[in-house]
Amino acid sequence: MTDLRRQAIDIYDAFTHEHRDRRRMLAEMTVLAGSVAAAETLIAGLAPSAAAAQQVDPADKRLKTGRSPLPTGVGAPLDAYFAGPASAKGARGVVMVIHENRGLNAHIEDVARRIALAGYIAVAPDFLTPAGGTPADPDQARDLIGKLDLAQTVAAAAGAVRSLGMRDGKRMKVGVVGFCWGGAMVNRVAVAAGQGLDAAVSYYGPAPDPAEAGKVSAAMILQLAGNDARVNATAEPWGAALKAAGKDVAVYEYPGVEHAFNNDTSAERYNAAAAKLAWSRTLALFDRKLR
Repeated sequence: MTDLRRQAIDIYDAFTHEHRDRRRMLAEMTVLAGSVAAAETLIAGLAPSAAAAQQVDPADKRLKTGRSPLPTGVGAPLDAYFAGPASAKGARGVVMVIHENRGLNAHIEDVARRIALAGYIAVAPDFLTPAGGTPADPDQARDLIGKLDLAQTVAAAAGAVRSLGMRDGKRMKVGVVGFCWGGAMVNRVAVAAGQGLDAAVSYYGPAPDPAEAGKVSAAMILQLAGNDARVNATAEPWGAALKAAGKDVAVYEYPGVEHAFNNDTSAERYNAAAAKLAWSRTLALFDRKLR
């Protein structure tokens, strides 16, 4: 990795996760790149394009997709995108997909369809529903995410897990997977949902206090990027605490890759080899715990 690219990624991550002003990011990128035009090129390569890298056509006849309210039991239902096999035969359980800090966008809907093609009922809630739903502008979505009440949002997510765990009066096995902000939510929902959650996969998500590890019942995977010091500072102690508490957990750190390495809409940070391996491990856990 060139020093320029490393610095550009650090500047962009500070903008994304520390809620810095876009003008400040552009100014810092311009100093780094030498011109506004070059700075904009750098930013375009780092920023996700939600409609890019679609893997599964929304009209794929192997699937049933749509939107429907998702009850949480702790307030108004969340708007949610659903995707599942066209035939109910052999469905393996429910997987809740938790979006990044850009809200429920086309990329997350595509991830839900990828999970549905693996045989699961995938549900992707819009956690910005209380703020009017995910806006078209991803930077506005990021700002709205930062204003959510964390405790209320975790309670809603755990309530959604409970709601998804009952179907026609019968217990359904439930898993959850999330990325970035969603990865952090996965860690917290694993604590809050207790025995109502069977499997959880957190992709590069900041973690709660390690003292909470004893409350986790779900089998977990933590997918970490080797170059992601910010997240790893909390995620690694979290993984160690889960292991010390005797939990069913695997911690995978992919050397030399960036935060958001699984997001194939971000050209500069996506790493195909790490993403493929991490995804295979994700589906293997779901295959083990949700059938």
